[in-house]
Amino acid sequence: MRPGPTVARPVGHANPEDRRASGRRRRDGAPTARRARTVAVPPPTAWETRHAGRGRYHGSPRPTRGPPVPDADAPEPLNDADADGYLEFLRAIRDASPHTLRATDADLRDLASFLVMRPGAPPLGRVDRQDLRAYLASLARRNAARTISRKLATLRGFFRWLVREGRLEASPMDGITNPRQGRSLPEVLDVDSVLVLLEAPPGDTPQGLRDRALLETLYAAGLRVAELVGLDRAQLDLAAGFLRVTGKGRKTREVPIHRRAVRVIERYLADARPALLGHHAPHDAVFLNRRGGRLTDRSVRRIIDNTVLRAAAARNVHPHMLRHSFATHLLGSGVDLRLIQELLGHESVGTTQIYTHVGIEHLTQVYDAAHPRAHRRAPKREK
Repeated sequence: MRPGPTVARPVGHANPEDRRASGRRRRDGAPTARRARTVAVPPPTAWETRHAGRGRYHGSPRPTRGPPVPDADAPEPLNDADADGYLEFLRAIRDASPHTLRATDADLRDLASFLVMRPGAPPLGRVDRQDLRAYLASLARRNAARTISRKLATLRGFFRWLVREGRLEASPMDGITNPRQGRSLPEVLDVDSVLVLLEAPPGDTPQGLRDRALLETLYAAGLRVAELVGLDRAQLDLAAGFLRVTGKGRKTREVPIHRRAVRVIERYLADARPALLGHHAPHDAVFLNRRGGRLTDRSVRRIIDNTVLRAAAARNVHPHMLRHSFATHLLGSGVDLRLIQELLGHESVGTTQIYTHVGIEHLTQVYDAAHPRAHRRAPKREK
C-alpha cells in the first residue's frame, strides 16, 4: 500500500522531563511542550508522475508530491537521428496511426537494445546483414513467427526509407526472408455459446447494460476491439441500423447491425450511459468506464473475462473470438465471401478465406457424426 502525502507532525518532546510526562501536565500546571519537525518532501516517483491528477473514486484528484509532468507516458527519444527521422516521416508524411507509431518505435528500440551488445555497438542506420541475421536468431528464441515477420516488416520499411533519403546505398534487409508461419485456424464459438454469453451481463445496472451493448456490438458487426472502443456517438446511425467504423489504416466502412442489437444499444445510451458519465465532462465515446472516460482495449478484455465467469463457460474467450464467430456463422449461413470481406474490413479476400477452412472443418465434424458409415464400424465377417 502506497503512503499518503508527507505532512509536518510532532516527532518528540522538548526535553527528557517532558518525555516522561507524556500525556500529563507539568508540575507547574503548564502543558507539555512538543516541537514539530517538517519532514523533507522527496521528489515524485515515476508512478506518481504518470498518474498525477487521476482520482481513484469519481474523478477526484489524487494527492501527489509534485506537479504533473506533461507527456509522462511518452517514451524517451531514441537518440538516434535515423530512427527519429523515420518516425517523424511516418507521423508527418504518411499520417500513420498512433498504434503504428507505437509499434514501429517499439521495434526500433528492440533492435537498438540488441545492437548495444554487438561489437562496436553500431547505430541503427549503420547495421550490416550480419548484425541483422544475429538479431533474427535472437528473435527466433523469444518470439513467435508472426511477431518476427511483423518486426522484419518494420525494419524493411525503415531501411527502404534510409535508401530513399540517400543515407544508405542498399538495404541490409535484402535477402532476409520471413520465417515460415503455420496457418492456424481461428477459434470460434458455436451459436448457443454466443447467445449464453450475450445474455450473461445483468440488465439492471449501468455496467451490466453497457456490457450487454458492448458484446452485442462486437458480435453483430464483427468489430475489432480497437474499432469498438474508438466508436463515437456521431458514428451511430441506429435509425438506419448502421455503424460507421474506422478500421486499420484509418479506413472507414459502414457495417449494418440487426434490430436486436439496435434496441440493446439504444437502452444503454438512454439509461446507462448518462449514469456512467455522471458529473464528468461530456464525452463523445459510446462506451464509457465507471469514471466517465472512454473504455480501453484492456477494459474490454476484462469485461469479457468477467462475463465468461458469470456465464460459467469452460473456455477462454477473447474479444477477437466474437469477430471470428461472426464471420464463421455468416459463412455457414451462405453469405458470400466477398460480402464478409467488406464487413470485416479486410484488404484482401485471401485473409477472409481462413474462415472457409473453419467451415469445412465444422462440416467434416458434422458429416462424421451424422453419416451412418462414418461412425459405425463394419460388421466382422464370419469365418
